Amino acid sequence: MRHRIAVVGGGPGGLTLARVLHRHGRPVTVLERDPSPAARPPGGTLDLHEGLGQRALEAAGLLAEFEALARPEGQAMRILDTAGNVLRDWRPRPDERANPEIDRGQLRDLLLGPVDVRWGHGVTHVTPGARPGDGACVRFEDGHEETFDLVVGADGARSRVRPAVSAVTPHYTGITVVETSLDDVDTRHPGLARLIGDGSVAAYGPNRSLVAQRNSGGHVKVYARFRAPLDWHAHLDLTDAEAVRTSLLALFDGWAAPVLDLLRHGAVFAHRPLHVLPVGHTWTHVPAVTLLGDAAHLMPPLGVGANLAMLEGAELAEAIAAVPESGPGASAGPEALDGVVRAFEERMWARAGKWAAITAAGLERLVSPDPAEALAQFEEVQPS
Repeated sequence: MRHRIAVVGGGPGGLTLARVLHRHGRPVTVLERDPSPAARPPGGTLDLHEGLGQRALEAAGLLAEFEALARPEGQAMRILDTAGNVLRDWRPRPDERANPEIDRGQLRDLLLGPVDVRWGHGVTHVTPGARPGDGACVRFEDGHEETFDLVVGADGARSRVRPAVSAVTPHYTGITVVETSLDDVDTRHPGLARLIGDGSVAAYGPNRSLVAQRNSGGHVKVYARFRAPLDWHAHLDLTDAEAVRTSLLALFDGWAAPVLDLLRHGAVFAHRPLHVLPVGHTWTHVPAVTLLGDAAHLMPPLGVGANLAMLEGAELAEAIAAVPESGPGASAGPEALDGVVRAFEERMWARAGKWAAITAAGLERLVSPDPAEALAQFEEVQPS
């Protein structure tokens, strides 16, 4: 019998796992809550690191296709003070390929390819079998159930799979992000286009920052980050764009007008309080169920999370593909599959724990009472 493997969640990590398994001729089913790929905006841009996300794409046989879509120029980074003065203006070399950018939607479409995705299949919970080899039962929103030999939770911060292995839930960092966007920036807002450049621009003040990041096609994502209670918006209608804009402009009062124009021209605002799992989150191994990506180690969004999820997906897929399904050794079936999952978890925990500590410290410095901490953080990552 062939192993029945389900991946819950059609994000970068889950799709990478499925695509690498498919490349090895192993059947896998992706269970995705969204009714279709176009059900909601795919999000902003991602920088895929050479030893992480790019390594995963290589395992999927997609590195050349990625390089054709990626934007190496998007690695550029400009740092401003609140008066709009340029403190650092880093631009990548023409051959720099360490962290090229790609839109999330483009990456999703690249990974989807021939993968079997069941759209509109929201999972409510997963129940491991009573005995090793029983698999795990997946219950769906419509009430029906299916049993799989392995269920991989790649379903993000609000994972429905995580409770099957861990009682830990994400906690609020004390930092909130409000996101907006600009379209056709080069034509409609040429001044802002020049301010942003080819990649990103960031301005840092005490306990707050404004970051704008160029996507493809003249689209720009803008992120206002600030320290605040979780209920900071209690007396604010978050669906009222003008009210949110007014509140943000007051919060960033006194900053340079060109920087504040990033907020003035945004049309829709999305509230995204930053939650994380504890640094070093692990669990007692549960047969037939595991996690990867944000479901396993939700950390601050500082350019590492999707990369780790993709690498984990590729590594787990390659390990599963090495387990024989028929012929000599196949009788070890469930035990052999469980063994590679255990080994995968140990590797994932060690690596993710280090990155979780790095990103937690990084977030504290990027939204710090002393804006000089943010500049120092940038200098350590990209020395001038």
